[in-house]
Amino acid sequence: MTRHKLELIGLRKEYDDGNVVAVDGIDLAVESGETIALLGPSGCGKSTTLNMIVGLEEPTGGDIHIDGKSVVGRPPGKRNIGLVFQDYAVFTHMTVAKNLSFGLEVSGLPRSEINRRVGEAAELLGLTDLLQEKATRLGGSQLQRVAIGRTLVTKPAILLLDEPLSNLEAEARQAMRNELRRLQNEIGLTIVYVTHDQTEALSLANRIAVMSAGKIRQFDASGTVYNEPAHTFVASFLGSPAMNLVRGELRRDGQALAFKSGALTVPLPARFDAMAPADQAPVTLGIRPENLRIGQPGDSGLISTVSVVEPRGPEAALTVEAANTDFAVVVPSAARPEPGEEVSLQFPEDSLVLFSGETDRNLALPHNVEEAA
Repeated sequence: MTRHKLELIGLRKEYDDGNVVAVDGIDLAVESGETIALLGPSGCGKSTTLNMIVGLEEPTGGDIHIDGKSVVGRPPGKRNIGLVFQDYAVFTHMTVAKNLSFGLEVSGLPRSEINRRVGEAAELLGLTDLLQEKATRLGGSQLQRVAIGRTLVTKPAILLLDEPLSNLEAEARQAMRNELRRLQNEIGLTIVYVTHDQTEALSLANRIAVMSAGKIRQFDASGTVYNEPAHTFVASFLGSPAMNLVRGELRRDGQALAFKSGALTVPLPARFDAMAPADQAPVTLGIRPENLRIGQPGDSGLISTVSVVEPRGPEAALTVEAANTDFAVVVPSAARPEPGEEVSLQFPEDSLVLFSGETDRNLALPHNVEEAA
């Protein structure tokens, strides 16, 4: 049987004699050479999870396996894990070469091996011409490359990155995202990437674990997490603007199924029949802003009024009121309406998502998410 590179089994972390649960019994399996992101807001448990993987904190319960063997109780230096913090933790009084070689010198490796590893890392990260520069002379993205290089020279089995780009300006963040993608392609490291930034997670990770309240709400391929959110939290956390979520109930009229919320009625496609709860069951209807369509008032759809227009370069984010409900809509800037303009709002059937009003789960994906806390 193939071993997972990293596996978390019922991992739990409590504080204050169990009164505070930071990580609530999560399961996670990471394959060799894969990049996964732990994504969520502050306080969701992602950094605590990372600290337990590296050994900076011991779990209250559960287990951590690397290459099929438990590492719980093993000190951080014996886990063969590299950790890069958001504040770089580079020795500013040292040269780049000294920063890269420091950990290897402490471990007692021969000088020839140290020089070889430092040279390889410097070439890989574009630092060869900066080896004799003092770290104080480097910019943010260069310091981050030094921090990553200092970890790579130790040949870690797994590289953990804790909000590594949060201190960089937008242009430098984009450059470092490109750099990390290149590194992943060239050396095939197994990477666990902790971030609150959905753009980083979606652009860098093969799979994303979205966390809230110490639980993993969904762990799936990046595109699936965005397009098929398994929980209303995932739907509301990903996207800018986030997915439209409207609470209401199901109504049946003979064989026809519809969603109703106050004055709002949206016909539902036949694919929801098999998964739909009973008539008048509480549900939440979801649809991404970019999937909603607007047309002329005479077209099919709900008669609606544009209340807000927010230009965003090539696109515009609208707030559209339909049946006393506000919807976020994203359209190309060239086709944007004006505030106060009347439009028809259309709900493409293949873009509708239905969540249980009781558990907040996607009714089509009940097995991909834990119960709400």
